[in-house]
Amino acid sequence: MAPKSSSSSGMGGWLKFLAIVLGVLTPVYYLLEQNLERFYIFELDQLHDVAKRGIAAHGNDTRAIVKHIVDELAGQVSLTSYINRDEEWIFNNAGGAMGGMYIIHASVTEYLIIFGTAVGTEGHTGRHTADDYFHILTGTQLAYVPGEYSPEIYPPGSVHHLRRGDVKQYKMPEACFALEYARGWIPPMLFFGFADGLTSTLDVPTLWRTTWVTGKLMLGNLARGKF
Repeated sequence: MAPKSSSSSGMGGWLKFLAIVLGVLTPVYYLLEQNLERFYIFELDQLHDVAKRGIAAHGNDTRAIVKHIVDELAGQVSLTSYINRDEEWIFNNAGGAMGGMYIIHASVTEYLIIFGTAVGTEGHTGRHTADDYFHILTGTQLAYVPGEYSPEIYPPGSVHHLRRGDVKQYKMPEACFALEYARGWIPPMLFFGFADGLTSTLDVPTLWRTTWVTGKLMLGNLARGKF
């Protein structure tokens, strides 16, 4: 009988290791998936309400609306330690679209950012492992799904809900800014967020800054017990 080759035995070892890892992680993932709601600190109605009141108070003054939202969220005892008040804007290239973002919160199960552009943009939403809620603050966002002949239109005060696993084309024809909230599994979404930077723009300083700020906030929240 011919002896087994080292390559086949090595492959068998890797397959066995992979099976063990999947066997351990699958029930853990299932347990966490069934309890995701327990990890959320933001309420959907709360965010919609604060966005609408910010718009009502400040009209088209986007800077004032953003300050209103961040100040109110940071003023709530249950949220204070989870809100990033260091308003650092970073370019974001994802799905062919480009804009700026200010990361208000980032953790394993949630992120909250201000995203937008003063000159307009268009791209692919991505297909994500989290539900995404786009609260339009100023400007208008359009969205399209195959088979439709008219765009979805989202004016200030409205919410564009991209359900987990769905995908759309979206466009901000002119200046548009939004409070974007995602809840679900956030780390897998980062691959989409980094893809354009790694394969197209090659903007290493922006990639580094995005990684640093996101990682700092995620690890900091984990240290506080926020998953």
